[in-house]
Amino acid sequence: MVYVSEVHELQENKFTERRSMKIRLIILLLWLISSDIKAAAVDFNQQSINIALTQEPPNLNTARTTDLVSFFVLGHVNEGLVRYDKRGRISAGVAESWQISGNKMIFKLRRNARWSDGSALTAHDFVFAWRLINDPATAAPYASIMYPIKNAEKIQRGELPTTALGVAATSNHQLEITLENACGYCLAAMVHVAFYPLKETFYKAQGELYAAEAENLLSNGPFRLSSWVHGSRLEMVKNDTYWDSDSVHLKQINVAYITEDNRTRLNLFRDNRIALVRLGTETVREAAGHGMRLKTFVSGGMAYLRFNTQSEKFTGHTKIRQAIRLVFDSDEFVNKVIAVPGYKPTYSFFPSWVEGVDNKFVVEYPVPKPEIQISLAAGLVAEVLTQVGLSEAPSLTLLTVTSPTGAKIAEYLQGRLKRTLGFNIKVDQQIFKQYLVKSEAADFDLSLASWYPDFDDIFTYADLLGSYNGNNRGRYQNVEYDKWLRILQTVARPEARMQAAAQLQNIIVQEVPVLPMAETGSAYIQHPKLKGVVRRVLGADPDYRFAQVVK
Repeated sequence: MVYVSEVHELQENKFTERRSMKIRLIILLLWLISSDIKAAAVDFNQQSINIALTQEPPNLNTARTTDLVSFFVLGHVNEGLVRYDKRGRISAGVAESWQISGNKMIFKLRRNARWSDGSALTAHDFVFAWRLINDPATAAPYASIMYPIKNAEKIQRGELPTTALGVAATSNHQLEITLENACGYCLAAMVHVAFYPLKETFYKAQGELYAAEAENLLSNGPFRLSSWVHGSRLEMVKNDTYWDSDSVHLKQINVAYITEDNRTRLNLFRDNRIALVRLGTETVREAAGHGMRLKTFVSGGMAYLRFNTQSEKFTGHTKIRQAIRLVFDSDEFVNKVIAVPGYKPTYSFFPSWVEGVDNKFVVEYPVPKPEIQISLAAGLVAEVLTQVGLSEAPSLTLLTVTSPTGAKIAEYLQGRLKRTLGFNIKVDQQIFKQYLVKSEAADFDLSLASWYPDFDDIFTYADLLGSYNGNNRGRYQNVEYDKWLRILQTVARPEARMQAAAQLQNIIVQEVPVLPMAETGSAYIQHPKLKGVVRRVLGADPDYRFAQVVK
């Protein structure tokens, strides 16, 4: 009896298990079907889109962030005094109007500007945020962008308290800024995330957790961050408290995928999983071969090789950097290594889109294409080896991001420098977040880098090599460079400013603290039902603020 009973129970358990398995399979099937629907690249009824990012945003704290991925997210969930319109022109943001006279800037704030928690956004939120960035204890990488504001430099050196900063809330809806001198680019600079507001009570309540999760971030822009699964996905939804929410069409931007692999992103686009894909070196031909309609865009950035210029480094010798410049071929690099439409060879650290006085700066002050001179370069290396008492060059570490494109560029430079100068290059590939950590610590000899403009002025590039700049990761120090940089920063007359920029360009060519490799471009494909996406050199790119899904 016992045996029969046990067999019957076993049969019942098997039947129950099979039935349960069928139920689980049905649930799984339904989930997959719903996931497929939800995973569609665009949804007209929901006005939602799916996109992919190459990396997770490393830091969404506006006082600390420096990277393009974070800027992209922050540019959608926050807004400063001014913003860019569809045509890339500066237009009213939180400030509905402003007056600029001499060294005074007065902004009148909108009374309907609000935070995503429904509270009013006031001029005090800008005062708190800007004092925070200037506080030496914050160690904000972009602190120097505020140098034109009265006392900013002294505050950052610890000579004055943050309350001495030339910014004041004369009322809840009026912000008054006092500058050290008249500033020709300061209005344009206000678009940068460093000038975004912060709500003091919320910021302090979050402490170290501020911006670490979706719930730890407060928004005042067209979207708000509604969820964030680290390393996997994040979601931005329309911010109904935004002052101009009626003009925002998209209700949801899903960063459904985070992957550095260009081919994976292309396949996601082909499978109707994402609405826009940027193409890399290895995918641009593949996409064209499948008859996809490619769009190109000059993104305004500068791809360059950063040198660690500290005296104890082999690359700290100017002649070593000059030698590398003499064997580098920008044309070959762009056409054979990158091979992406939109990229352009360059010999100046200042891109071709930057304005001079009457024409583009590089037209008014051109840098001749350098001649490849391997024997001269080898002679410079030999001089340094004799000087330091070495028989051969030490192994050099090249820092780059873990990505197919980064690996390809590193492999090219590794081979090029070995063949021409006999240098042994060790490639250090890191995930994006760790790459930033190592860059900030100057833990490299050479580093693949890129710089995109923070605002519409040549100063946004020149400032990168200032000795005081937290983003000067190669630790370049040059008194003469700093002198001309200060003139570029403080003088208003265009002719004098461009003459100063020309002096800076000459120093870069001679000293080679960085080696310009290419002006960046972008080849991409966009879903035909997604309209109104703005691609621009300045600000968040791509910008979905004006986008919508059409039938």
